[in-house]
Amino acid sequence: MCNSRYINPFTDFGFKKIFGEEANKDILIDFLNSVLPAEDQIYELNYKSTEHLPSNDTDRKAIYDLYCENELGEKFIVELQRAEQTHFKDRTIYYSSFPIQEQAKKGKGWDYELKAVYVISIMDFIFDENDEDFHHIVELKNQKNKVFYDKLKFVYLELPKFRKQENELKSNFDKWLYLLNNITTFEQMPTVLKEHIFRKVLKIAEYTALPKQDQEIYDEDLKRFRDYINTLDTRERRGAQKKAIETAKKILKMGLSIEQVAEATGLSIDEVKQLSENK
Repeated sequence: MCNSRYINPFTDFGFKKIFGEEANKDILIDFLNSVLPAEDQIYELNYKSTEHLPSNDTDRKAIYDLYCENELGEKFIVELQRAEQTHFKDRTIYYSSFPIQEQAKKGKGWDYELKAVYVISIMDFIFDENDEDFHHIVELKNQKNKVFYDKLKFVYLELPKFRKQENELKSNFDKWLYLLNNITTFEQMPTVLKEHIFRKVLKIAEYTALPKQDQEIYDEDLKRFRDYINTLDTRERRGAQKKAIETAKKILKMGLSIEQVAEATGLSIDEVKQLSENK
């Protein structure tokens, strides 16, 4: 059972309810225009099939969260990434290859002219701790740092790095990220989100306003989401524990006291004593 007023946008149901419905595509257009450069603004979008089959049986099938096309025929892949995964950047590059290949025209008359492709990744994790920027726009550039090809762009949003509070929100971009990060904590509509588009999002995302069948679907999806997060947390704790133990073993060999090792690694004195006895 949902225990917040608004549905979680990081669940599959929540993300597609907010951004993936034809009747409310103005929400997705507004969001994309807030994260894309000024020269790439969108006026119209059409949703397309999110499943893309490879050209041969040995390639992997790609299934996007959202796949759209604007009035110019340009392609937009919108992906929600809930946790870091191996070869994450490689995956986004691989995904971009499908809307490029599908533009090929049969016959000898095609001159290889392509429409632009954009991959927008909304990430609920940090992939670069050393870079304080959280809004990354990536293009193909040459050795002089000049854009070599302007029809392929990748946008990465590291949401956990966005820490502005309600009284610090200035732009539409700020408000979108604040909403995504905090919507499940809202007990009422924040006054700062006064624009029509945000009111519309909150109206759509209100749990009690969903049809009973959608509530049941969301409840199941939310349970899977929480189980997934719990699994990740457990894995992270085990990894941290293992690293602390390895560090403690090395420090013990240097002759530090059990108390010093415990303080340095975060392990308990009893845990360090056991390691000391077993070494």
